[in-house]
Amino acid sequence: MEHITDPQQELFTAYKVNLEAKGYDVYDGCLPPKDTPYPFIYLGDFRQTDAMYKNAITGSVYPTIHVWHNDPKQRGTVSNMLADIKATIYKTARTENFGWLVQSVDGRIIPDNTTKTPLLHGIVEAGLKFS
Repeated sequence: MEHITDPQQELFTAYKVNLEAKGYDVYDGCLPPKDTPYPFIYLGDFRQTDAMYKNAITGSVYPTIHVWHNDPKQRGTVSNMLADIKATIYKTARTENFGWLVQSVDGRIIPDNTTKTPLLHGIVEAGLKFS
């Protein structure tokens, strides 16, 4: 059977490499251990819809990327990290096997009370077409 490259994995890897190159601690798969220093980036779910035409796959990928900080007074830091994530999304026009067209990028910062320490939680959600 012919190997087909998974577009969402290729985009995921590009984001991880690029964000780590900017000096950020980037986690994926599961959230980091409790003693992990803040702030950090977590690559969340990457949803993909696609269709195959002849020998080519085309479709869309919808990544969700999170930022957490344990100091609610550091909203500017979280905002700057979200801006760097958005810049990474906009600048990724090509990966090894796919071209990417950004359709939408949404970002927000919300309070997070899921731990004993109040956190700031930044979220970027995007939609990209690939071919």
